Parts: sequence; structure tokens; C-alpha cells
Amino acid sequence: MAGGQERILRRRIRSVQATKKITRAMELIAASRIVKAQARVQAAVPYANGITEVVRNLQAAGGGQGHPMLVERDPVRRVAQVVIAADRGLCGAYNSAVIRAAEAEMREDVRRGREYALVTVGRKAEGYFRFRNYRIDAAHSGFTENPSYEDARAIARSVIGRYEAGELDRVQLVYTRFVSAGRQEVVVRSLLPLTDEDLVAAPGSGGAQYEFEPNPDAILDALLPRYAEARVYAALLNAAASEHAARQRAMKAATDNAEELIVNLTRVMNRARQDAITTEIMEIVGGAEALRQGEVHHDDSVDDVDALAYIDQSA
Repeated sequence: MAGGQERILRRRIRSVQATKKITRAMELIAASRIVKAQARVQAAVPYANGITEVVRNLQAAGGGQGHPMLVERDPVRRVAQVVIAADRGLCGAYNSAVIRAAEAEMREDVRRGREYALVTVGRKAEGYFRFRNYRIDAAHSGFTENPSYEDARAIARSVIGRYEAGELDRVQLVYTRFVSAGRQEVVVRSLLPLTDEDLVAAPGSGGAQYEFEPNPDAILDALLPRYAEARVYAALLNAAASEHAARQRAMKAATDNAEELIVNLTRVMNRARQDAITTEIMEIVGGAEALRQGEVHHDDSVDDVDALAYIDQSA
């Protein structure tokens, strides 16, 4: 019995060791990708700042008055949520945190009497909402770990045209913002209309110092969709870096747990082995004692036979 238990424990230890090798490799891969993803986030900042500054100057010059991408809709009847999750799992609570935030936003919109539109990025988000019978207007996947600008353009086009046509009154991005390798946070930010504080030209700013050809409105018509694409691209890059960081932490925790489990199983196996050895020793001692007792009884019986024979002869 003890020997069978020892074999089972040995087999389980080997299985945990194999799993530990996999999680350790995934941890190292994710750690190496964090650096590249973080570098891409930083590399996209100058372009975002530059296009934001141009839009500010155009607004200061009087452009964009009444542009559909800059005007708040009242009342808001339909809100689109662009949910950026991952294509794969094994990254802790990364996907579930984003999905919970998006679902809470949609429930709040429904409570206020608004309709929702759903655009998913990543297979995990799409699978979750399809399983729960949510209506998905557009689904994008296959690039969450390494997004490109073309991916951001496709996502932005799926909502910009509908927003300008009046089918949507507001578009929000739900994604995980990368703060550092140890900290990421889920954020919900407005994509359309483009009325964030970053786009509001400060009074007395230098917008009047520029002369635009053609007029500012014509430039904004071409530039504002690019600005929206840049914001989606920045969200994708932040989400990719956050995904790698979350996966690195999750795999490290799995590796540490595997090490602890191996130590515990080894301790149990050693205890089982000691029990088996103790049992065998007790069996050997017991057998030797039984043999010794048998020999003693055999000698006593021989002595009794000799005594009876002596009595018979005397008689």
C-alpha cells in the first residue's frame, strides 16, 4: 500500500515539474516582451502629442466649429463600447477586469434608457459576450499581443463612420492602461466626440500665429479621423504592454506555487517511504520473533517426551 502511494506521488511530482518548466518559460517570454511593448508605447507618444498640438492650433484658428466629431450629442441615445481584451488567457485577472468594467458601463447605459453598441477586440472579450448573448456590432482579434497601426485604423473606422452618420451618440474605449511593470489599471475613456481637455485650446494660445492652407475646417476633416486612430492605437499599445505584464506576474505565481507543491509532495513521499521502511522492519522483527518462539516451544516438547520415556523405563 505504501509502495503504491509512493509511486503515485513520484508520478505527480514529475507532472508538476513539467508544468513548472512551462510556466517558467512563459514567464521569461512575457518579461522579455514587456520591454518591447513599453518601448512601443513610448515611441507612439511624440506622434500623439504632435497631432494633438496641430488640432489645438486648428481649433484656435476657428476650425472645427460644428464638426460632428467635436460636438456633444444631446440627448445621448446610443453608446458604443470598444472593449480591448486579449486573444489568449493565462494572464491572471487581465481579461476579466476589462470585461467587468465594460459590462458595468453597458448596464449603466441600459439603466439610463440608452441603447448599447459593442465592439470587441480580442477573442476573450468576443467569446465572453457571445456566450452571454450580447449583441456584438464588430469583432477584431488576432493581434492583441503585437498590434499595428492598421489594426487601430480598422477598429476606428468601425465606429467613426457610424458616429458621423448619427447611428452612435458616444463612443468609449475600455482598456488597461500600462503604468509600470508592476501596476496596470482599467480605464474607460471617451473616444468620440473628441472633446477631452487635451483638445481644448487655452485662451490666448498661439493658434492665431499660424496660417492654414486650405482652411482649418478642411484640414480638420482629414485630421480628426487620424487623431481618433492615434488614440485607438495608443490604447492598443497600452493594452498589449499590460497583457504581457499580467501574464508575467501570473506565470511567476504559477511557478512559485509549483515549487511549493513539489516541496510538499516530496515531504509527503519521504514520509510514506519512511512508513514503508518502518513497516518492513517491523514485519522482519515480528517474523524473527515468531521463529524464535517456535524454536523454544520445539525444545520444550522434546524435553517432555524424554521425561515420559524415563518414567516408563523406571516402572
